[in-house]
Formats: sequence, structure tokens, C-alpha cells
Amino acid sequence: MADTIINWRIHHRLSVAYPVIFGGAPFVGEGTISNISRTGCSVNCDRIVLMGSYIKLSVLLPDPTSSLFIELGKVRWVKDQTFGVEFIRVPTLTRHRLDRVVSRDLALEANLLSVPA
Repeated sequence: MADTIINWRIHHRLSVAYPVIFGGAPFVGEGTISNISRTGCSVNCDRIVLMGSYIKLSVLLPDPTSSLFIELGKVRWVKDQTFGVEFIRVPTLTRHRLDRVVSRDLALEANLLSVPA
């Protein structure tokens, strides 16, 4: 009988390399987001983060606009130097911007949009 892997994620995760600054009581750290979706992300960093911690994140996007500010996230898992964050509280404007960024980049990944030369 073959082992079956079930992906319980609702939203597709987009592979990225966005710098991020994050903090919780009593620490601040920085790292790189390796994937992101509408509801969470994975962060690579040198800092030890505890599963279950609550953090704030500021994600630096490649476009010249301001960063994405996640007011509240929860660390759902930790493995080596990577941890997963569920977005719990995201300001409305940030939510709309995050939706646009993820939708646009997923379409580019799927070759549904043409890339300007």
C-alpha cells in the first residue's frame, strides 16, 4: 500500500525571496520569506523562534511601495532555521495588496500573464 501525502493547505503558496523584519516579545529578527500565500508564509532566519509565539512582520516587496505590515501572526511550526507563520490580523489595505501580489505572481508562474520586455 502506497503512502499518500495530503496537502491540507487552502491557498497555494508562492515561492519568493522577500526580506522580512519580524518581532515579538522580547525579540526582533530578520530573515527571508521563502514562500507566501494569502494566509501565511515561511521564514528562513538565524534566530531561534518558538512555536506558538505571536509576532509582527514587515515584508519588503520588490516594488518601490511601502512594505506589507502583518499586525499579528502566529508561529505554527519550526524546523531548523525555518518557521511557518499564520497571518491572524492583517490591515485591510495590506490584505488587498497581498491578494494582488500573490494573484499576479501566481498567474506569472502559470504563464497566464505575459511579462513585459
